[in-house]
Amino acid sequence: MPVVPTATVLAQISDERLGNVCGTDEFNPVCGWILRLTDNNFLASVGGALLHGAFRILLILIIAFFVHRLLKRAIKRFTRGLAAQTVQRFSKISGKVPLADTTPMDLSRATMRTETMGAVLNSIATFAVWAMAAMMILGVFNFNLGPLVAGAGIVGVALGFGAQNMVKDWLAGLFIILEDQYGIGDIIEMRDSMGSPGAGGTVEGISLRTTRVRDVEGVVWHVPNGEIRTAGNKSQQWARSLIDVSVAYDTNVDHATNVIKMAADSVWRDEYFGSFILAEPQVWGLERFDADALAIRLVVKVQPAKQWEVNRELRARIKRAFDAEGIEIPFPQRTVWVRHQDAPADSRDDLTARRS
Repeated sequence: MPVVPTATVLAQISDERLGNVCGTDEFNPVCGWILRLTDNNFLASVGGALLHGAFRILLILIIAFFVHRLLKRAIKRFTRGLAAQTVQRFSKISGKVPLADTTPMDLSRATMRTETMGAVLNSIATFAVWAMAAMMILGVFNFNLGPLVAGAGIVGVALGFGAQNMVKDWLAGLFIILEDQYGIGDIIEMRDSMGSPGAGGTVEGISLRTTRVRDVEGVVWHVPNGEIRTAGNKSQQWARSLIDVSVAYDTNVDHATNVIKMAADSVWRDEYFGSFILAEPQVWGLERFDADALAIRLVVKVQPAKQWEVNRELRARIKRAFDAEGIEIPFPQRTVWVRHQDAPADSRDDLTARRS
């Protein structure tokens, strides 16, 4: 039996047979090529489907890979641009306000913030690209995605209700980082959703779910970000040392004010403590009338996180200055009035008789 040349075999495949073997809804060129090459319906149908599917899957993976790379590069450029803008903004602030050694801490926080943003955006981009690629690969095998999407939606809703606190923590942590509310090294004071004071101290770590704070006693607190209603940052750019100095009511207020100002100026001119103070100390004057004393307010603008050390030195020097000037630092005093109510006549007679 003579062997038919390949060209003759290819020419003898009719369009009707090609449609019956390879399908008419979605023409498979690989199936047609195998059928013309081998003249075997089964091999053309199965092999064509496998090779065509593998080619489409490979194409989807290649496209997903390059899209993922492009997104990562775009995110990297975005975070670098944001970091550069932050550095420029802090440089302008440093030129106007003497922040001294606070600028490196601010720049490190800006770097941490941009790196965290980049990591979060990269995770979102990775999940979105490869989830879409996975669904497209399932579509290659004619898998019905409708029930899968519906089931995933139901599971997502169930997980959303069950893990809503965790989702709330993640969202709160994301906004804490994006808005630069506080960073590692800052001293903060937290309040919960009821407005009650919570943990406070030095921030040692921030994640999307929790903030780690070490208080003044050395206790480390792990606070879920979703539970933080309000956070006060005591160490951002500058701080204020504020002291209400109490004097007795018979003290000359002007004299006491001058003594407080001289004591504060001595701290300002001190070689060690002067490096912490950013502006000349100010005595704002008589602040209030207390039950036992007059309160005179002293304020000093200092470097962040240095207000407590400066406060201790100010109190010590004000105490020595008051002792030298004879100014009384008051203590609680009370005037007690003893009132004797007249007793009945019989009782007075009985009392007189007992005393006699």
